[in-house]
Amino acid sequence: MAESRTTTPFDARSTAADVVAGVDLSGQRAIVTGASSGIGVETTRALATAGAEVTLAVRDVRAGERIAREIGNGTANGLLRVMPLDLSDRRSVAAFVASWDGPLHILVNNAGVSATPEMRTAEGWELQFATNHLGHFALATGLHPALAGAGRARVVSLSSIAHAQAPMVFEDVNFRERPYDRLLAYGESKTATALFAVEANRRWAGDGITVNAANPGAIHTNLARHLTEEDYANLPAFDFKTPQQGAATSVLLAASPQLDGIGGRYFEDCAQAVRYSPETPLRGVADHAIDPVAAARLWQLSLDLLAGAERA
Repeated sequence: MAESRTTTPFDARSTAADVVAGVDLSGQRAIVTGASSGIGVETTRALATAGAEVTLAVRDVRAGERIAREIGNGTANGLLRVMPLDLSDRRSVAAFVASWDGPLHILVNNAGVSATPEMRTAEGWELQFATNHLGHFALATGLHPALAGAGRARVVSLSSIAHAQAPMVFEDVNFRERPYDRLLAYGESKTATALFAVEANRRWAGDGITVNAANPGAIHTNLARHLTEEDYANLPAFDFKTPQQGAATSVLLAASPQLDGIGGRYFEDCAQAVRYSPETPLRGVADHAIDPVAAARLWQLSLDLLAGAERA
């Protein structure tokens, strides 16, 4: 029997504050990556407003501390802390995981890079795949004991409509054989983050952990800093959201009681996405991004890449 599509009273215009109104996260511990800018700030603000203890996992600690002070002053929540995390550096991820102590109830894999020039990590991994997927994969799997220890935990993996035109090319995820295409590389990395949610939920549901993917929509943030005027001219006519609206779907998946027990799905505009169609190219989820066979293959490939880096 096919699963029924999950909807909520919220929609594309709802804000993160709307979603957490009346929600009590007191006693819950959360991590938001990339929490010092864009929708990461608003995700953190909403979770803190609801009473969660939130760790801002950021590359720029000074910027993170500034945001933590601003949110703390506005919410009367003193349970905000900042920890360094560079998702493109596996040693930074390992250090973050090693420093975490105790249960973790909410992990929002929010940070990302987009449309970068061809750049590679020390291991030779393509930067967007390494940051958007591999870094978050290492973080989430490393924190799995803490998530399982919470009893009931949620993981949110941020994707994008860019995934729709970019199925995984498993034989060349790091663009060693293909000419580098920065927009295609971004799309593939976001297919990867969606597939992560499918396989992580399958593996971890028995531990009380639900994992979902979220497409926040189009928002004017620092994520787009590498886009050129030509890129913008070729983009579809997106209906841009505010950062507060962009954070709503992430916060819904992280905090709303309406999503209890629901996992392995792809959400946008505060509802489970419909199937992607070229006739409506700005919405929906493509089959290749929720394919359980591809999800399992990506999981094993990710383990192999990380293990190979450790042995090198």
